[in-house]
Amino acid sequence: MLGRLSLAAIPFDQPIVMITVGTIGVVLFAVLALVTVKGWWPYLWREWITSVDHKRIGVMYMIVALVMLVRGFADAIMMRTQLALAAGHAQGYLPPEHYDQIFSAHGTIMIFFVAMPFVIGLMNFAVPLQLGVRDVAFPVLNSVSFWLTAAGVLLVNLSLFVGEFARTGWLAYPPLSELAYSPGVGVDYYLWSLQISGLGTLLSGINLTTTILKLRAPGMGYSRMPVFCWTALASNLLIVAAFPVLTATFAMLLLDRYCDFHFFTNDLGGNPMMYINLIWIWGHPEVYILILPAFGVFSEVVATFSGKPLFGYRSMVLATMAICVLSFMVWLHHFFTMGAGADVNAFFGVMTMIIAVPTGVKVFNWLFTLYGGRVRFSVPMYWTIGFIVTFVIGGMTGVLMAIPPADFVLHNSLFLIAHFHNTAIGGVVFGVMAGYSYWFPKAFGFKLNERIGKAIFWCWFIGFYLAFMPLYALGLMGATRRMQHYPDLHWQPLMLVALAGAVCIFLGIILTGVQLAVSIRARARNLDLTGDPWDGRTLEWSTPSPPPAWNFTHLPHVERRDAHWVAKQAPKPSITPKPDRAVGPIHVPRNTPIGVFVAFFTAILGFALIWRIDWLAVIGLVGVLAVGLWHVWQTDREMVIAPDEVTEFERRNVKEAA
Repeated sequence: MLGRLSLAAIPFDQPIVMITVGTIGVVLFAVLALVTVKGWWPYLWREWITSVDHKRIGVMYMIVALVMLVRGFADAIMMRTQLALAAGHAQGYLPPEHYDQIFSAHGTIMIFFVAMPFVIGLMNFAVPLQLGVRDVAFPVLNSVSFWLTAAGVLLVNLSLFVGEFARTGWLAYPPLSELAYSPGVGVDYYLWSLQISGLGTLLSGINLTTTILKLRAPGMGYSRMPVFCWTALASNLLIVAAFPVLTATFAMLLLDRYCDFHFFTNDLGGNPMMYINLIWIWGHPEVYILILPAFGVFSEVVATFSGKPLFGYRSMVLATMAICVLSFMVWLHHFFTMGAGADVNAFFGVMTMIIAVPTGVKVFNWLFTLYGGRVRFSVPMYWTIGFIVTFVIGGMTGVLMAIPPADFVLHNSLFLIAHFHNTAIGGVVFGVMAGYSYWFPKAFGFKLNERIGKAIFWCWFIGFYLAFMPLYALGLMGATRRMQHYPDLHWQPLMLVALAGAVCIFLGIILTGVQLAVSIRARARNLDLTGDPWDGRTLEWSTPSPPPAWNFTHLPHVERRDAHWVAKQAPKPSITPKPDRAVGPIHVPRNTPIGVFVAFFTAILGFALIWRIDWLAVIGLVGVLAVGLWHVWQTDREMVIAPDEVTEFERRNVKEAA
């Protein structure tokens, strides 16, 4: 009746896992108890859980990302501690099978459930505001996208204490991920959690692409869009093009495991190399799906805190779209050593070097924007300057690895791990943290504590260099990745330095929570009453902080780039609202629980398929279909904000600002 599920699936014999599960259970129980005692459930259900407001959905994406950052970084600390201890005859504290699950979960969580939700959350929050529109193109679909991601998060965390996670690495290469070599449920947890969250990501990509192409404010042509919107467009075009490949690849591997197909097996006509080609046809565009929005954040921050327009707007846009196209022409550099031949390797090596050119253009544009400006060194600017320094190093090591003979030496070594984290942390993490601190006052109406914010930056910046520069050296010394133990005692001092760096980063993560708590307690002193705390340039800063559900009472008319900055420079009478300007009723989408219900039944379906519980899978599938049909028959999908309510909000906002 329960398929493969039994009490044996709970790892009672692993104290580390059980202590972790107990800690998570206590924290979760405490949070639920607090919400219940305070009577917050109606508010959370009405204002957040069932919300289709793009701003709230964006914030929820980022909350999930921050929570999963703690989960994923705990794995990193465990790995670094193991490698600091397991030298020579010492075996460390993690057995090989547990260590394999940890490094597989770490990569999976950090890419799919930290970086992706954070980037999508920033785009969800900022893009409609920057475009001067009231919401995304498909608000209900936006809610479904988020809750499908949350369902994937739930499944990947369930693997911690019911069953196991994959021991295959974060890309689950066959034949190791085939049923013959991974007969347990670990690979199934991996595949179903990523299929479900990947579907949510694909729907979000379609939604944001449509929003940018079809819902801009009057007068906002493509040449007047903020650069963040351009990078969001490029990122979401890549999502639409690349994520179906990932879905199809995982579907074929699932058919191999569930239905005895042989797409990627070693026999009966299968070919494991086909999986590796397909996964990297998705995987390298994925790198740019993550980094392009971060580039957009840095562009906004540099222009705002330099007090001048972004240098080379057109070249920045062209570089963004060039990266978008070229990202599909470099995937094979991930497996130069696998026998493709000299001609093929040379082509992909050259293309990898070429794609570095538009990135270099961006770096020079940011530097020229800073040059001659009155730079204000606030927290977002710290992250930006730290990014420029760090990412250039990562880019240079990437160009080095684009040379096939060099890659033959460095492939599968810790040098590769250092390079990847150089770009992932120095680029993506620094970018989302810059965006988080930059748009936080817009989302919540008060600034984050600057002093603690700078301490967080220094923890990440110093911690990164301590944690990963030693790995470059270790890679050149012959240390390979995915090793649980090593015999060479000469490597241990560098492993200890890397552990110190990881601890420093972990301190930065702890300080992020401290900063949030301190900022909330002191929010009365840091209120943003103007809606424009940074003296910004784009349209989101023309709205109150936080913006109302309808974003703009009157949709702005855009005549030039940096529309808000232009309006601020105009004579006062031209930007003073006319008292006789009528406010009409505003239509906004009505909240709906469909996203929660779809995710609930999808999670049931995924769990049932992982454990082969047929009757539960039927319930999950029927539930998803029933919720979809119920939504189709709903006709009352909008609510009207009365003119009096809008006028009262505007009057109250003007009074507070004064």
